[in-house]
Formats: sequence, C-alpha cells, structure tokens
Amino acid sequence: MKFMKLGSKPDALQAEGKCVRYISSELVTDIIITVGEVKFYLHKFPLLSKSNRLQKLVSNANEENSDEIQLDDFPGGPKAFEICAKFCYGMMVTLNAYNVVAARCAAEYLEMTEHIDKGNLIFKIEVFLTSSIFRSWKDSIIVLQTTKSLLPWSEDLKIIGRCIDSIASKTSVEPANITWSYTYNRKLSELDKIVEDKMTPQEKIETVPKDWWVEDICELDIDLYKRVMITVKSKGRMDGVVIGEALKMYAVRWLPDSVDALVSDAHAWRNKSLVETIICLLPCDNGIGCSCSFLLKLLKVAILVEADDSSMEQLMKSIGRKLHEASVKDLMIPARFPQITKYDVDLAQDLLNRCMINIKGSCDTETEEKKDKANDESILGQRSLLNIAKLVDSYLGEIAYDPNLNLSSFIDLSLSIPESARPNHDGLYRAIDIYLKEHPSLTKTEKKQICGLMDVKKLTVDASMHAAQNDRLPLRVVVQVLYFEQVRAASNARALGNSPRNTSEALVNGSDECEKTGGESCQSLNNQMCHMKIKDEGYHKNGKLSKKSSSKNSRSGIQLLPSRSRRIFDKLWIVGKGQGENRSSETSGSSNSPTSVVPGDNKSSGSSLRHRRHSIS
Repeated sequence: MKFMKLGSKPDALQAEGKCVRYISSELVTDIIITVGEVKFYLHKFPLLSKSNRLQKLVSNANEENSDEIQLDDFPGGPKAFEICAKFCYGMMVTLNAYNVVAARCAAEYLEMTEHIDKGNLIFKIEVFLTSSIFRSWKDSIIVLQTTKSLLPWSEDLKIIGRCIDSIASKTSVEPANITWSYTYNRKLSELDKIVEDKMTPQEKIETVPKDWWVEDICELDIDLYKRVMITVKSKGRMDGVVIGEALKMYAVRWLPDSVDALVSDAHAWRNKSLVETIICLLPCDNGIGCSCSFLLKLLKVAILVEADDSSMEQLMKSIGRKLHEASVKDLMIPARFPQITKYDVDLAQDLLNRCMINIKGSCDTETEEKKDKANDESILGQRSLLNIAKLVDSYLGEIAYDPNLNLSSFIDLSLSIPESARPNHDGLYRAIDIYLKEHPSLTKTEKKQICGLMDVKKLTVDASMHAAQNDRLPLRVVVQVLYFEQVRAASNARALGNSPRNTSEALVNGSDECEKTGGESCQSLNNQMCHMKIKDEGYHKNGKLSKKSSSKNSRSGIQLLPSRSRRIFDKLWIVGKGQGENRSSETSGSSNSPTSVVPGDNKSSGSSLRHRRHSIS
C-alpha cells in the first residue's frame, strides 16, 4: 500500500476521554472547534494560516464575542479534521488509501488552497492521489470503497470518476505487462525474479489469467461495481467471456444461497437491485459471454426477487440465444402460484420459442449469404437443433412424472422443434411412456394423440423391443413397431445378401430400403406368419397358443414374443390370409399404418400363401 508522510514535528494532540482533544503546549488555546461530538481546543494562528474557511468563521465568532465554532456536516468527521489540524501545526501525518479521501474532502471543506498558503494540503493530497494512489491497482479499489461514505464530496471532487477510470484502464492491460499483486496471485514474480529464474515472457503470460481482476472488484458495492463494469465495457477492449465471468463471480459473492434469505424482507430490495444490475450488465454479444447455466440460475433468482419486466425480458432474450447449451437440471424452474404444475412449463415453452426463432434467424442469414446453396444450413445451426431436441426430450421425460401436467402442454412442447431435429426418437418414446404410466386415466383418443408424436421408424432396436412389450401403448402403435422391425430385418438381410457392403452400412440404410420394398417385406412377413401357423399345431380359434405348442416351438428353436405380441402376430397372420374384417378397431384408423399394406394386396398374398402351404404339406 502506498502512503505519504506530511510534517515533521512530533504529535502534540492529546485526548481526554472520547470527546475532547487538545494541544499539549505552553501556550493557552484560544479557540474551540466542535466537530460532531468531539471538541478540539486549538490555537487560532496555525489554523488561520492554512484555512480560508476558518478565517471567515473566526471573524464571525469574534464579532459575537465567542471563541467556539461549530462545524456541521464536516466530511470525514473528527478523524478527518484531526488530520487537517495536525497539518496546520506541522505535525507528522501519514496519508494512505484508507484516509486520503476523507482528508481531501475535509481540506476542501476548510478551503485549504494554494491561495492561502503555498504547498497547502489540497495540493499535496492531489499529488499523492495522482502519482501513487491512482497508479496502484489495490489502492484504487480501496479508495473507491471509501468514497461512498463521503458523498457528495467525493463525487463533486471527481475522486470516484478518477478511481473508476484507473481501475477500468488497468483491467485492459495485457496480462504479459501486469507486474502488480492481485488476489489470484499475490506473489506475482517481479521482472528481476523472472530473469533470475530464467523464465521466458511466454511463461510469464501463462501465469496471469485474463480474468485476474474480477475477484478484487467483487468487494465493491453494487452501485460502484456497476459503474466500473460499464466503464470497462465502454472501453471495448474486454472479452465478453471475461465480462461474463466477472458477473458470475459477483453474483456468487453477494447473492445468498438460501431461498429464505433471498426473499427476506430485510434484504429483498437489495437482492432485487443486485439481480437487475447484473442483468443490465450482461454482454451484448449474442450471449457468448455468459454460460447458459449461469443465465438460467440467474433467471430463477430473478423470478424469486420479482425483478422488473424489462430485466426479465432482457434475460429471457439472452437465454434464448444459448438454450442449446443448457442442461435439463438448469431448465427445471419451479412453478409459482397460481400454476399447479411442479415446474414452470410455460416458461420453458417461452424460452424454447425464443431459441427456435434465433436458430431460424441464423439459418436464414446463412442462406442469404450462400444463395447458391439455398437449402444449406450452417453446421452450428444444425448442431444447435440436435442439442435442443435432446434437451426437450429429456425435459419432457422429467416433467412427465407430474400428475398435474396436461396433455396439451406436453404435446405443444414436443412439437416446438422441427422433425429434422430428432434423428432418434428414443428420448421422446421414454417421455411418452412415463407420461402414460403417470396418467393412467387417459382416453384412447388422448393416447393416440401423444403416441402420434413418435415415429416408430426412428426407434433403435432396444427401444423397439421395449415398445413391442409395452402394455401401456395403444395396440395400433405396437403393431407398427412389430411390423417395421420385421420389414427392417428383412431389408437388412436382403441387403447383406445382395451387396458387398458391411453390416453397419446395411443397418444405417435399413430405413430407406424398407420404404422402397414395403410390399416385398410384407409378403415376407406373411410367409413367416404362415410358417408359425403350420408349426403351431395347438393353435386355438381364439388366437392363443397352447402350452403344448409353446414347448414344441421352443424345442424347434423358434423364439416366441411375450403374450401380447403373440396376439398381435396372430392378428397379422389372420390379416395376411385376407380376413381383414377381423382386424381390431385400434389398427384400422389410418392409411399410414404399416398394417394397411397387407389388405391392399389380398389376392396376390393369399394366392402366394396357399401355394406356399401346399408345397410345405
């Protein structure tokens, strides 16, 4: 810490109790100056030779035949006046970062200017501030902290502004040129030590992080912190990521951990002001500076402290730009009255809509820049879409446990992202399954609605196996799953037999192959159903397999599906014979259903089946 010594005479100012100060001298004191609750018994001559204001006050007191002067609202109080009094007597005084502002404001009050005496107190303090304090990183911060109790004097004297400019300028210094101590590394090596240890400049750069300054300024009150950050940003030399780190550290430093402390009456206004200030300081660089996790946590706090609408809108915009980076845990924002759900689904929907608008805007910009590739989306935009889809499906899986979540909210949230963003529907299937389990009172129509969100062609093998045995799914959906798995298996087998491509390529292209050869795959399905029928001698008219036939099939090496899936296979087998009138009502509602392909070719498939049975028998 920098300091400056003034005067050379020994300190002769004595104390008598808490409220009396006097000069220990052979000369009798002839004036009493009261500052606050403290009375100073002093001599007129040394004071009047340095202070223009005291000259006027003493002159007025003489006219009233009084030897006592009252100094009301004296900046810095008795301690600051004591510094000025000692300076007038030539006694030794030490100025440092903790008392220099008070001394400067007191000297201004007493009008201790150069007009009264050459080298007066104001001049000396200004030299100290300019040459030492404002050149020191930590001293500037300490001085800035002391200015708050000395308003409006410190503001009028431009001490606050000069401190802020000094701090902001130092934050912009290249890390390689930083030689002063700071909180992250109090033992920063000096240049001579660098030479001694044979360290290269590059090694020195690596020892100083870009955000070396953020911890130190966290000690400032919110109003001063805001002014410092605004000045730092206005210089335009600070990386947005570092700005974001500074805001995050300040929030962690001052926002309480518990919800009760956050919304307590004693600190509610302060916390609200703090949150709104942090929001207004967020980097305006499309959200690059702050992580989405921090922004979502800040949103939770903003909701609790009831931040104003403009702050909420700004924060929501920032989150919308980065929602693709969020985690499900961060997005689980508790709902507030009068909402009946556990989590605020409407807020999540709003954030998702904003995110999709931003992604679409970035893709449109990319398309405009590449007119020769009008359908080409940016890689970044595509990756963002995929991340958003995973986030939404995971979020749906979490909120599906809520018994108060209505079906329309679930469906709307799922449909907020384009179909192309979901190359895989396993996550969506999981969420649908959980919702069906937690909401057993859904009607058949509602089950059909929610299952209509899912494309069984985009389920992995494991998910398809699970769906085929899932009693909560409508029968029509299970039929689609079984049918598509059969088609996919047949097309993969044919692709492996007719092409030198490896197995992985065939599996990747299985979905396309199945669409091209739906009729042939259906024929294969019917043939296999027929084989199952012939081998099942114990088949009953009600469609169930007897224990005898089950054991026989087991011995024959045929792997049977669970009971419900067997019943579905039985229905498919009957349809394959041309008995379309026996289909379940659940499987006959859509022309897009895989089962509708079978009755469309009754004659040819029936003829083929008859021929196949005759040849086997």
